Amino acid sequence: MGFEVHRRLSVADAVTLVNAVVGFAAGAVAFADLHLAARLLLLSVIVDALDGIVARSSDSSEVGPLLDSITDVVSFGVTPSLFVYVLLTDAFGGIEAGAPLVFVGLVVVASLYAVLSVVRTAFYSTYFDAPDERPGMPNSLGAIVLATAYLAGVTDPVVVAAGVTLLAVAQVAPFDYPKPGVKTVGPMGVVLFGAVVAPTALGRAAPRLMLAIALLFFALGPRYYWLD
Repeated sequence: MGFEVHRRLSVADAVTLVNAVVGFAAGAVAFADLHLAARLLLLSVIVDALDGIVARSSDSSEVGPLLDSITDVVSFGVTPSLFVYVLLTDAFGGIEAGAPLVFVGLVVVASLYAVLSVVRTAFYSTYFDAPDERPGMPNSLGAIVLATAYLAGVTDPVVVAAGVTLLAVAQVAPFDYPKPGVKTVGPMGVVLFGAVVAPTALGRAAPRLMLAIALLFFALGPRYYWLD
């Protein structure tokens, strides 16, 4: 029968694959420009939201949910880990610095987010299928916190390492995180877009506002946020 890619993929799947491209680009750019990589990471979040909108407004393919899960691991699991790896090795030195134990420690810290993102995705695919079962922080939320924090001026490597470790573990925490409703996604999208196109405007207003929103959702979402 063959793959029959053109027949088995929907428009929503095409948007999902664009998300994978943007996420990969963010990871690649991180090795040269962390500021641009953070903006691309936020752009990937926007594309992911568009993917959901397109999927709800048109027919979704059978392979769509799996493609979405895999792409989320790439864009919001692996890319944030690469981002943190570059930031930490820029500060403490990479393998060429001659301190192998330090390098191993940096790799462990940086890779933890990607590893637990993979674990979370695998558990969702195997154990959770009800719409009200949403344990653990979404990896996209962690990506937003990481990218907006950097654009807002939080660049201290120790602070970033501690923060990303907390975010990594939160992905497999036993707290149910609600899916943001339509009334929330719209305004958040506007602020996210501002952080992408003008991250330094008005004293870094957009990334700082988005960081505050993301942190509030991270801390209070499981208890105080309700679906529309």
